[in-house]
Amino acid sequence: MSRLLLKLSGEALGGSTGQGIDPTVLQHFCRQIKGAVDAGVELGVVLGGGNLFRGAALSQAGMDRIVGDRMGMLATIMNALALGDFLTREGIANQVYSATGIPGIVPAYERDHALSAMTQGTVVIVSGGTGNPLFTTDTAACLRGIELRTDAVLKATNVDGVYSADPKQDPQAQRYRCITFDQVLEQQLGVMDLTAMVLCRENAMPVVVFDVSVEGALVAISRGEEVGTRVENASV
Repeated sequence: MSRLLLKLSGEALGGSTGQGIDPTVLQHFCRQIKGAVDAGVELGVVLGGGNLFRGAALSQAGMDRIVGDRMGMLATIMNALALGDFLTREGIANQVYSATGIPGIVPAYERDHALSAMTQGTVVIVSGGTGNPLFTTDTAACLRGIELRTDAVLKATNVDGVYSADPKQDPQAQRYRCITFDQVLEQQLGVMDLTAMVLCRENAMPVVVFDVSVEGALVAISRGEEVGTRVENASV
């Protein structure tokens, strides 16, 4: 795989607490990304914002969902700027974009510009979700992966793939090596939200779910090694 889209959750950036930004975690992600770039991978990154803001509690208190989602978009921009800064200090060329640009802080995402940057070896970090409320950052990652013509979308998690049940609660849960989008949807396995899964299914965009805490996992995936669980359309 020569071009990949990596989805990092905001909670992952928060480390053990899932809140704030843990510098040690950022350094780990930078090592993973550097390894992939050094291996010749063209890489895009989409981040969540749950470590800095989650609108659920405020929504329950009466906040408008649209306002909460807009605040969440701003949180993803802060995470992207932090990752970009750490990558720069590691000597890794990168460009941070936002679905809706903020003059003087982060430029607006433009597909052609981002594609050009990726082909030159620059890590493209796209923040701000889709730029619209009501869509998750998982959906944003799938959308950007399709737009940027990546070979797969990589869903970074704290487990080593997709299981038949929650492995933390069910010791009999079995990990899938490969599974179809239809199976994920039918079994409600919760890999990503419904919109994201259908978007990837309809555009034949594979999703690889893997444990991002494992050193070298990103490079191994780029080499075609069996890591995590691959979600794709059924073979015809």
